[in-house]
Amino acid sequence: MSLTLAQLASRCRQCSGTASLLRYAPQRQFHYTPAVLARKERKVPAPTKKQLAIKERKRAKKSKKNLYEKEKMTLADAIDVLRAVEVASPESTYELVVKTEMGKGTTIPKGRYNLPRETKEQSKDRILVFAEGRQAEEAKKAGADIVGGPELVEGIINGRYQATMFLCSRSLIRGITPRLGRVLGPRGLMPSERRGTVTDDIAGFIRRLKGTSEWKGDKEGTIRQPIGKMHFPVTDVVKNVRYFLNVVKRATGNIRDPKADTNKKETSQKPTQAITRVLLSSRQGPSIQIADA
Repeated sequence: MSLTLAQLASRCRQCSGTASLLRYAPQRQFHYTPAVLARKERKVPAPTKKQLAIKERKRAKKSKKNLYEKEKMTLADAIDVLRAVEVASPESTYELVVKTEMGKGTTIPKGRYNLPRETKEQSKDRILVFAEGRQAEEAKKAGADIVGGPELVEGIINGRYQATMFLCSRSLIRGITPRLGRVLGPRGLMPSERRGTVTDDIAGFIRRLKGTSEWKGDKEGTIRQPIGKMHFPVTDVVKNVRYFLNVVKRATGNIRDPKADTNKKETSQKPTQAITRVLLSSRQGPSIQIADA
């Protein structure tokens, strides 16, 4: 007697509409998505030296330039300006800065000098010489502090013999190098032919060292040297500057050394390190570029 739900719905208009909606209603479809693989981080390659150099040039072009970079003064005017700035400090020191070009294969400029008027008392070098026979006697007469043969090696290693400069004859250098190379090499005191500290003319080398001091540039080719005191007369400061610049120009090949033998191939093939800028400064004063350097 009872009617089914479908039959009832067909007889009722309202129920028939609801039943059709239920019949044809879209069903929710479940779908599966596979797991996404973990992304690998992409390594950024390190820039090459060439790329870094190009980047640095672009940065230098964009950077603000110093307004006074191209301004120059004569040496006498620069001294007057620094004396006016340091009027309350008569013991202040002039500093001379010489900038040279450092190309591929060029060595760091260095040499020895003896200013016409020294800014401070020079410290005396304590010289130790490896020599025997006649060369040892000549070294003692020239003023060497310690003279001997291979027997000095042990005393140098244990610290009994102290020196600021070591010289050696050509006949003994091979015998002392294996043991002293590790001790004196890191300190820059090991005798070598390149530095001129391995020579048979030891007495002449010691005579040339007397009363002189060593100057040396840095890796960028910049040489810094105290050149005088504020209480020095202007003429004395000018003499010191001119003398030191001539020494640097000879060492860098800008001026040929008159004492050198012109027939040697080494002097003719020596590369020239151009001097780009010469500056004079003081402790509280500005750095002034010299026009007549």
